Amino acid sequence: MPELQSNSLSTTLLNATAIQHRKRGPCLSRRTGQCGGVFQRGFAKLWNPKVNAFGRFYVDIPGCKTRTRRVLSLGVCPTRTIARRKLREFIEQEGINKPAYFVASGTPTFTFREQAEIWIQSLPTRRRRPVKPATIHGWQHALDKWIFPTIGEMPVAEVSNAALKLLIDTMAAGGLAAKTIVSYTLVVKLVVASAVNSEGDQLYPRKWNHEFVGMPIVDKNKQPRPTVTEAQVVTILANVLPRYKPLFALLAGTGLRIGEALALKATDFLQDCRILSVQRSIWHGKEQEPKTPAAVRVIDIPEPLAALMREYVAGIPSGYLFGTRKSNRPLAQRNLLRALHDAGVSTGFHAFRRFRTETLRRARTPEDLIGLWLGHARRTITDLYASGLQSDEAWRREWCERVGLGFSLNGLQGLQKIVEIRTAQAA
Repeated sequence: MPELQSNSLSTTLLNATAIQHRKRGPCLSRRTGQCGGVFQRGFAKLWNPKVNAFGRFYVDIPGCKTRTRRVLSLGVCPTRTIARRKLREFIEQEGINKPAYFVASGTPTFTFREQAEIWIQSLPTRRRRPVKPATIHGWQHALDKWIFPTIGEMPVAEVSNAALKLLIDTMAAGGLAAKTIVSYTLVVKLVVASAVNSEGDQLYPRKWNHEFVGMPIVDKNKQPRPTVTEAQVVTILANVLPRYKPLFALLAGTGLRIGEALALKATDFLQDCRILSVQRSIWHGKEQEPKTPAAVRVIDIPEPLAALMREYVAGIPSGYLFGTRKSNRPLAQRNLLRALHDAGVSTGFHAFRRFRTETLRRARTPEDLIGLWLGHARRTITDLYASGLQSDEAWRREWCERVGLGFSLNGLQGLQKIVEIRTAQAA
């Protein structure tokens, strides 16, 4: 029995000794900060007030388990106390004793490109505010075209104001507009902020200095916002290919986004095509939810356009209203844009949306209805309080007919031919 107790005690002591001598790595709880040391070359003990002083301290290197000693020139210091104060101020200014500095240095090193790829992959599936494919596509283009070639191979820990300044100078030299530069720099900030630890805290918190980096100021009055006039809308409807006439008439008469228009089906038109329900959108030939929650809405259609759509919808029992002739897949935006330019107006689809907004404002339409029909979010508490007005169909109908279209449909010819073709294909 004593022998068993002796063996058990021996094993316990061996285990305790092994734990006691285990090599410990960096630990934030054991870090109390450092003040560094000061010295003068050639003067070991006595202080010479006329000779340069130096300070030495240790810094953490990202990706390395050991710290590196650094020597800093402090200039001529009359006393040792002044030299120590200068060194301490430098250490505090650089944040060497801050917990975030230690955490960032002890984290495995990732390049900006690697962190950006991780970030991009997480955007469509994250629980809070997942990002739409169109937005991801734009951010990926910014990364591939401008950001990766400039700072892609830099460690994320080194992407700070100096790196952002280099990127902005590169984009400005490339002729990018101020708004584009601001949007692309936002991608850099989001990627750096996406690097977090197991507690969700940012590994590389940044205080971005827009003055230092030369961030351009966006002048909204100088931003191009192309629109179309009433005469141009009539010209488009007169010159465009017959199969596209109903689509462009609907864009100009409702302010639909092009993706929302391409996703329309016959079942989306209610009450003899006097009300249009927007439920989906198309991007790169695939269905998705509309741009924002406010984009899921109803749009009241003036009677002239409603009569036109009744005739068109009657010949398309199922599928997309504006689909391809053979497979009834959504039309490609590039083909529509080419048809629009061939009609004599070099603009984009959003010009029709601006035209509709101008028409509504010119008729003094209440802002509640403008926001509803265009799919803009409510901005104030008053807007939320008045949300019940949007369910008043009689009030909406009155304003819809009062505003009208803002253009004439007299030049719209060939609709019956289009309906006959689509009906024969459906059969």
